[in-house]
Amino acid sequence: MSTKHGGVSFDVAEASIDALRRGIRSRELLVSGLIDTCLERVERWDRAGPKLAAVLALNPRARQLAARCDHAVADGSGGPLCGIPVAVKDNCDTAAMPTTGGCLGLRDSRPARDSAVVRRLKDAGAIILAKTNLHELALAGLTESSLGGQTLNPYDLTRTPGGSSGGSGVAVTMGFAAAAIGTDTVNSIRSPSSANSIVGLRPTRGLISRAGIIPVSETQDAVGPLARTVFDIALLLDALAGYDPEDPATARCIGQIPDTYTASLQRPGLSGRRFGIIRGLQGTSAENREVNAAVEQAIAAMRGAGAEVLSVDEPFFDAEELIENLDVQKWEFRHLFDAYLKRLPAPPVRDLAALIASGAHLPGSLAFFKEAVGVNEPDRDPEYLRRLVAIDRLRGRVFSLMAKHRLDALAYPLQRCLVVPIGSASQAQRNGILASLIGFPALTLPMGFSRPTPTAPIGIPMGLDLMARPFHEPLLLSIGHAFEQVTHARRAPALAREV
Repeated sequence: MSTKHGGVSFDVAEASIDALRRGIRSRELLVSGLIDTCLERVERWDRAGPKLAAVLALNPRARQLAARCDHAVADGSGGPLCGIPVAVKDNCDTAAMPTTGGCLGLRDSRPARDSAVVRRLKDAGAIILAKTNLHELALAGLTESSLGGQTLNPYDLTRTPGGSSGGSGVAVTMGFAAAAIGTDTVNSIRSPSSANSIVGLRPTRGLISRAGIIPVSETQDAVGPLARTVFDIALLLDALAGYDPEDPATARCIGQIPDTYTASLQRPGLSGRRFGIIRGLQGTSAENREVNAAVEQAIAAMRGAGAEVLSVDEPFFDAEELIENLDVQKWEFRHLFDAYLKRLPAPPVRDLAALIASGAHLPGSLAFFKEAVGVNEPDRDPEYLRRLVAIDRLRGRVFSLMAKHRLDALAYPLQRCLVVPIGSASQAQRNGILASLIGFPALTLPMGFSRPTPTAPIGIPMGLDLMARPFHEPLLLSIGHAFEQVTHARRAPALAREV
């Protein structure tokens, strides 16, 4: 489905933000037509057809905002993202639409103001087109919620789209929006990026403000962009990165942000770079074969472009053990969630205990809720304190490993097996916990597809995660852009081409 103006056709499903910006500025593309096309796509595939269930709410002022953007462009004004439609995960506060976390108990929750990321996008001229479904309160990776139901993977309608930001991933790959915002506490930006053949960035802790987002963990939470190209991620990062006194962690980014992240894409990408492939984050059974084959193809592409790639391994590279022994969500969630509710003008529930009592939540969330509500004074809990010390030790070990081998980045499959079928108990064998614990930036890139099947006509997408040192996003983007150019791995879902 495309939109036309002045005889020029734009394929909204695949057009980059940069291409859309050029079309809008040249007046070859009207923002009004672009927004209409995105809304038509939502109606065609999300509300009807297969009912992907990626979108929870549409901005009622979207067309009005589009008309305003068209006037701004005609006047020679408008920000760097003027008219670009962006979908936002529904745990990011928006004053114009409810912010629910996908939870029935919060279905009427209306924050007083926009979250920091939404404000920055709007200041840059973007149109917040939709709020997307997520795994309820961003607490797991299947993208199922009591409010929005189960989001489907457009590459295979029998599978999940990754999560928890699965609605955002589907919105980008299906062309419901040009880009999206997700959050990532363990895997949640990168998992749907891997499963939907798009690019996702979990930024360095402190690069993008988390203010105004339904929280899970002070230690592990991050917010970041999902898009179809690395260049688009760089454009979004220009708008999103920066200090915000409402999120003290962002004080770390002062002096670390370039004039524009897009400049990094002009630098040498793969030639002369050194990568460490973490073999311990690959599986060894039959269900891992297709992912492992894609990793080997990615390695070959890197080497073919002049990179050095070596295998690195340490006992601490074990995702399951890291989740079991270092994850701190249980200790941090209740205090943060209760504080978030107190800041709402009219909170629909008083606190986590009241949400549990209401029963207006996904049944699968109850076990975690009960664990979290039972945590009192976490700062005096020996196990919580032990985990924080161990996280700091892990961070030091990763720094040392990268220094010892002179590595620019570490690489591993974001998920060791294909994204799981609907009805699975969890999103199995994901590796994102490493970056989430230590606060390093990680960029997920499309690296290929599994073999086609009757339910997956072009196969299931698989993603490669690249992790660099803190505030080395320019390096990651440079590498990612070069990898993208030599692999051309992204393919739109066959579903998105149906008329």
